[in-house]
Parts: sequence; C-alpha cells; structure tokens
Amino acid sequence: MPREGHYGERRRRLEAPSAPDSIAAWMRRYLEALQVQGYSGELWRHRCAALARFLEWCEERELQRPGEISKPVLERYQRHLFYARKADGQPLSLKGQRVTLGHVRGWFRWLVKHNHLPSNPAADLDLPLAPRQVLPEALSADEVETVLAQPDVHDAQGLRDRALMELLYSTGLRRTEAANLTVYDLDARRLVRVRQGKGRKDRIVPIGERALAWVQRYLVESRPELQIDPQEMTLFLNRWGQRFSGAGLGNLVRGYLERAGIDKRGACHLFRHAMATQMLENGADVRFIQEMLGHASLDTTQVYTHVAIGKLQAVHAATHPAARLARKAEAKDSEEPDGAA
Repeated sequence: MPREGHYGERRRRLEAPSAPDSIAAWMRRYLEALQVQGYSGELWRHRCAALARFLEWCEERELQRPGEISKPVLERYQRHLFYARKADGQPLSLKGQRVTLGHVRGWFRWLVKHNHLPSNPAADLDLPLAPRQVLPEALSADEVETVLAQPDVHDAQGLRDRALMELLYSTGLRRTEAANLTVYDLDARRLVRVRQGKGRKDRIVPIGERALAWVQRYLVESRPELQIDPQEMTLFLNRWGQRFSGAGLGNLVRGYLERAGIDKRGACHLFRHAMATQMLENGADVRFIQEMLGHASLDTTQVYTHVAIGKLQAVHAATHPAARLARKAEAKDSEEPDGAA
C-alpha cells in the first residue's frame, strides 16, 4: 500500500523552480490568485498541502503539464488516496480524501475559468461519500469545571490559559477563530467579534460575564507580561509574545484535559461541543446555536441534537404517563383492599 510522503518535502517540490507550463508553476499561480482574493490561514495551507500531495503523485508518474491529466488519471489518483496510508499506518479518512480531491478539482476549475485549459477533467469526478459526522462524547458541565480549574492562575501563562478556555466554553469559537482574536474584538457589551471565520464570514457572538471577567483579568495582569512587540494586538499571546497557531492551542488545551484525567477525543472543539450540547439541553433553540457556532447550514448544527438525545430521553421517562411499564411493587399495591395501611 502506498505511504504518504512528508508535507515539508512535498511543499519544497511545489516551491522549487520549474518550467513555466509545468504543473507546479500553474499550482503556484493558482495559490497566488487565492491569496490576492483574500484566502489565508489554515484554509490556504490546506489547499497548498492538497496540491503539493497531488504534485508529488504526478511527478512520480512523469506527468509534467496540466493538459496531460485526464479523468482516468484523476480516478487513478482517487484510488491511490483510498489505499494510501499515513505514517502511523492508518488510512486516510473518507472525509480527508474528499477534501483533498475537492481542492484538486478547484485548481482545475480555476484553470478552465481563466482559459488555461480547454476543458475540466475533474468536472465529473465523483467524490467519496464521507460518512455523517459523529461527534465524540461531550464534556459534562462538571468535567468542564474540572478542566477549567487546572491552570495556575497566579502564573501569567496559567491565567492566560484559564481565560482562553473560559472564552472557548462561553462562545463556542473554533480554535483558529480564538487564535485570530485581537484585543479590539472584545466589546464592553459582552460581545465578541469573529473576523473571517470559517467560509471567510464575520459574526458577533455573546460572551458570558464569567468568561469576560477572566479575559479582562488576563488583559490587565498577564498579557503585558507576555507582550514583546508593542504593535502586536493579538489577544492570546504564546510564550514568545506571538499569535498561537491552531495546533498550538489544541496542544495547550489537550494538556489540561489530560491533567484532569479526561481522555475524550478532541481538545478545543470539546468546549465548543459542550457549549452547544448544554445550551440545547437547557432549552436553547437550535437556530440560535447555529448562529453562535457560525454554521452556514442548519443541517450541520443538527448533529448536536443527536448528542442531546440522552437528556430528551430522561425528560420523556420522567414526564410521559406511558413511558414506563408498571413495576411489581406498584402492581402489588393496587391489589390490596381498600382501607389497608
């Protein structure tokens, strides 16, 4: 089975000098065009990684120009992704295969749109059917409080970490959205402005009093100690006074989960998950949760309603008159004559 190459090695292939009409050159032009349109951050890096992987596969098969790639060639690449194995021996997920092929298809669409290719060989390519997302078990309210109590808030980094996790739990922000916050994105009216979230969409979400109090304490007591460049306006700074990467925030939160003895899958997303699930269980309308999470489609938010079904079952059992079979003790009581003690 084919093994996936290292991303750094593939990226160097993509950036290496090449003929003007080569696959790599056209990929670089496409990525530059995306940057001009405002694409940046993780989304741009994911596109870059997908194209670099495809370039490596093409060069191994001596495919040198975009015009040499046909639909049958792309179907071979699709089979390659299906059988490929990561460094740990695990296969690529169907969702990962779908995303990778989608980025390659986007490149071909751009080539045709700008008249660099006469037709799109990826136009009719059937992408893998990714299974419906199954969320991991949510953190309970008690587990959340246990994790939040882990940082040493008398230390500058510990206070920052408590403020960060309080914000994640209160607002449900994605990790990259939290990493990209600036000091100007907090509003005294207990609002947080999310700029260029997923899909490059802005939104405004509420933040609770407790989370805001921790963030304000961090701003006064810790952030000045962490700040090195006076021009740096990122809200949460790492130990070098710089913006966190998404992976950096994930590793930070994962450490506190492990310290709390919680081995549930995920890190920052567990706070997002907990917020949505607990608000639904406490009666919030799913459409409000959709707005909080920044989901474009209500179908995406509906995943959380399946997680909250346990609460619905408990309510049903406690309130529906025909929810339970009569117990033996109840049957015995009903057989006793009138006037029995």
